[in-house]
Amino acid sequence: MKKLFFIAALALGCMTASAQKTLSLSTYSGTDLTKYDNKTMNVYVSRYIFKGWNTISLPFNVSKEQLNEVFGSDCRLEKLAGVESDGMDIKMNFVDCKEEGIKANVPYILNYTGETANKSFTVENATIVNSEASVSFTVANTGETVTFGAAQKHQSAEGLYGILAKDNADAAFVNVDQTTTGFYATRCFIKLSSGNSTMLTSKHFTQSEITSINSIVKGNEKVDVYNVSGNLVAKSATAQEISNLSSGVYVVKGKKIMVK
Repeated sequence: MKKLFFIAALALGCMTASAQKTLSLSTYSGTDLTKYDNKTMNVYVSRYIFKGWNTISLPFNVSKEQLNEVFGSDCRLEKLAGVESDGMDIKMNFVDCKEEGIKANVPYILNYTGETANKSFTVENATIVNSEASVSFTVANTGETVTFGAAQKHQSAEGLYGILAKDNADAAFVNVDQTTTGFYATRCFIKLSSGNSTMLTSKHFTQSEITSINSIVKGNEKVDVYNVSGNLVAKSATAQEISNLSSGVYVVKGKKIMVK
């Protein structure tokens, strides 16, 4: 009898340990990940996704295959590769990165072609990374710093730019005020160093549109470099000088290149 009791207790312990391996990530108020940092476990995510462009950032990796399974094979994933301005407006250059999937704590925009709905999924054996999620770029001709960051807990939207939940076919970001519900966890926002209200527009590039620097600029050849708006940013530059430019998408000899 004692032996049977021991076996039952052991089975119950195994069930409890198994249950502890699954982390339910809150995409509303946020989850304190301090005690889960660098731990490998199953993660359950339930997130409202709109038809069109959404923002997303997660504290673990998600593969291309997993993205296709959850959001459909025609979903698109892009990351911010640089910014530029030809006046008052700021152009944000997003580059397709679906092949590499979602990387932990990187802010993305995600295009979903299905109907607006709550999407639930579990990623098994995910390694949790507890760190800040943001990338920053500086507009060359104005000095404005553009930060693309993610809300890791529910936060105020005052002074930030958020992606439109509706009519967002172009991934439009608009100035958000304190009267809204703010940003829920796993959503991303744009913050400007000046805090000034301005127009933000998005440009989208596929990997097939991007050419490597070395395949265009040969040896010590010197070339003129333009931004995607057609403005000259560097004259008679070598491949090394181009690679030292601020991160972003540029045009050299009629071809688009990306400096990382």
